[in-house]
Amino acid sequence: MGRTKTPRGSGTPATVAAVKAGIEFTLHPYEADPGAQSYGVAAADALGLPHDRVFKTLLAEVDGRLTVAVVPVAATLDLKALAAAAGGKKAQMADPASAERATGYVVGGISPLGQRRRLPTIVDASASGFATVYVSAGRRGMQIELAPADLVRLTGAGTADIARH
Repeated sequence: MGRTKTPRGSGTPATVAAVKAGIEFTLHPYEADPGAQSYGVAAADALGLPHDRVFKTLLAEVDGRLTVAVVPVAATLDLKALAAAAGGKKAQMADPASAERATGYVVGGISPLGQRRRLPTIVDASASGFATVYVSAGRRGMQIELAPADLVRLTGAGTADIARH
């Protein structure tokens, strides 16, 4: 993995943020399935990657405040654990339209990087068990591979056990 410049036409706010931060990353394009039940699982399968190494970006409201959760694609988000990790009492999934407005991305392509507004972010602690992880690069059909520490640093995230496997 090396520092990657974004190929012409593939620049997204996520890749721009990664380049600007000077981190090492690799882009992985794949053929997105518009009818997929789970965009994250479809991405992992298309790239031939284990489901625990590819992470999806979910938005929830913790005590009414939008919060980003980054969990493995095959896992579900533990809303109680997210609320506790974010210092709140109650969490519920955010409305998809609110998630798109706040992040600047479309559902299925929401990246934790380069969001329109910096939101509180919690990355599942399992990410630290890998040298690199994959998250959306900001559009369907493109994943960005980066070190978990860079993901945490770029998003200002905390880490906690927020996934149910």
